[in-house]
Amino acid sequence: MKPMRYENQSDAEAPTSGLLRICLVLSGLSGALGVISLALSAHAAASALLETAAQMLLLHAPVYLGLGILAQVRKVLFLPVVVLLMSAGLLLFCGDMFSRIILEQRLFSMAAPTGGMFVILGWLVLALSALRVRPK
Repeated sequence: MKPMRYENQSDAEAPTSGLLRICLVLSGLSGALGVISLALSAHAAASALLETAAQMLLLHAPVYLGLGILAQVRKVLFLPVVVLLMSAGLLLFCGDMFSRIILEQRLFSMAAPTGGMFVILGWLVLALSALRVRPK
């Protein structure tokens, strides 16, 4: 159900998009885990894996912010798909890195490459989303 909007209602008074809230949480978690991972990589033996996971997480933290803001101000058909693909990709990719360090084994065979492909697909779907951007 669409939220009711009145003629004199400004954008500042518009209801908050659910996708904005989700993206804020994802951005905060991604940023926090990225900083923690980067700090740990300075002290851990498996620092290359931690550093790689940290870079991926820190790179995507502001991306989630941008996606959330975009969801608030425009209708972008595939934006939820972009968030889902990027989140699943980061979970698999970084989860595999963390699993290798903590459990000393992979999540499953091809977890990191699969996650990386999901992230790449997320970026490509974002690019395709430019074809279908509408005002709220």
